[in-house]
This record gives sequence, structure tokens and C-alpha cells, in this order.
Amino acid sequence: MVNIILSSVFPVALVILMGYIANKTLKLDQSTLSQISVYILAPAIVIDSFYRTNMSIEEAIRLLLGYVLSTSIIYGLVLIVSNFFKLSTDDDKGLFAISLCPNNGNMGLSIIAFSLGEEGLERAVMYMIFSSIVLFGILPVMLKGDNLIVTLKSLWKLPLIWSMFIGIFLYFTNITMPFNIGKSVEWLGISSIPIALIILGIQLSKTKFEFGMTEFYATIGRLAIAPLIAYGIGIMVGLEGLDLKVLTLQTAMPTAVNAVIMVKEFGGNTTMVARTIIISTLLSFATLPFIIWLLT
Repeated sequence: MVNIILSSVFPVALVILMGYIANKTLKLDQSTLSQISVYILAPAIVIDSFYRTNMSIEEAIRLLLGYVLSTSIIYGLVLIVSNFFKLSTDDDKGLFAISLCPNNGNMGLSIIAFSLGEEGLERAVMYMIFSSIVLFGILPVMLKGDNLIVTLKSLWKLPLIWSMFIGIFLYFTNITMPFNIGKSVEWLGISSIPIALIILGIQLSKTKFEFGMTEFYATIGRLAIAPLIAYGIGIMVGLEGLDLKVLTLQTAMPTAVNAVIMVKEFGGNTTMVARTIIISTLLSFATLPFIIWLLT
């Protein structure tokens, strides 16, 4: 367990801490870093993962199926909890954002890169793409109630979607990028991980460390119940080995910072979501090593 913490989780925590301290002392421009991450670095790691992956189409489809089924079950459980406790509309929307938005980008890619290596990272990127479609395409519909077709059109504005199509093209055509361009894309993709962690550290430095029992229960659902569901669904759809580990680990991540952005934009309890991001991120440094240990 100690070795898992030191080799997989501690390096991630260290970079987040550096971002936290740097923003407290240097007052970094988070918006610029975020734009670089969203429009340059994240698309690069998507393209590079498709370009270099040894993952078969069948494995990708099974991973997608595992993600869709586990997310659907989590969504159903949130509905049941919301109706049983008769939550307010804002709390209801906040709980959906907390439950359906694991931090599979900033933290997920980093943790899996350290714990499961390059092949695990390739699969983690696939999961991130699936999750991004839910985050930016489906969640706004749930929060605001817009027409699904109108909201889905916004997906075409996302760099991740276009980079996914470019990556799929390179995967199926088996084209070799000339003039060592592939190496440039690889460098950009690699740099996306530490930059994302620094951004997370900056965000944490701006958020007050306050929470109540509601946030604590939501965190338990995010860090403990969700990965159990994913693990069971993964076995049911035939995932095993690295694929099952990635599905479970990515689902076990704390709530993403983007969740509070979605709630601010489309409605919901922003205070509850922001506090859950903090507590789930902090507690994940205890839960993730345990889950990694169980999976190995």
C-alpha cells in the first residue's frame, strides 16, 4: 500500500500542491493555462493516444459499453435518492453534476499514467472522451432543460471531438505523420498531464475548505459507490485486466472542477458542488491507493 501511494498517488499530489503554492505566491493566470490545456494540450493527447494505441476496436467498444451502463445506473440511483429525500431543484441538479462528472482528465490521466503505464493511459483517454460527451453534451440538457438537438450541436465546437475524429482517421488509415510531427504531438500530449494538475492546484487554492454532511455523503457516492458499480458492470460486459482496471479507476475519481462550471452556467447548487470537489479531491488520496491495491 505504501509503495502504491509513493509511486502512483504521491507524484500527482505533489504537482497539485505545486500549483496550489504557486498560485498563492505568484497569482497565476488560470484562464490562460486552461485555454492552453483545452485547445492545445488535451486535443494533442487524444490524437496521440489514437495514433499510437494498440487497443482493438472490440476493446474500445466494450469500454464504451461499460462506461455507458455504469453511468446510466449511477444516474438512476441519483434519481432514486433525489426523489426519496425530496431534494430541492438546485440540490438535485448539483447532485447530478457531482455524480456524473468524475475528474478523469486532470487526475484520472495522471493517476493511471503512473499506476498502469502507457497502455492504461490510452484507455483512460478513451474514457475521458466518452465522459466529455456527457459533460458538455448531455449534462447541460439535464440542468437547463434545453432541446437535446440544440445542445448536441455545441459538441462540434469542442476541440476534443475534432481531435477524436483526427485520431480515429490516423488509427484506421495507419498513416505515418511526416517530418517527425508525431513526436511534437506526443510532447504536447505528455505536457497536458502536469499542466492539468497545476490548474487543479490553482483551483483548489481559490476554494474555501468548508463542507457539511450533504457534501460528505455525495463524496462517498462519488469515491466508493460509483467504482463498485463500474467494477460490477465491467465484469458483466466482459472487461478484464487493464480495461477493467481503467474503467473502475476512472469512475473512482473525485468530482471534476468542470462540474461547478456547468452548474454555474446552467443551474444548480454551486456551493454544494464546489465543496464536494474539495472534499472528494482530498479524500481521493486515501481511497485511490486502496482501489489500486485491490485491483492489482
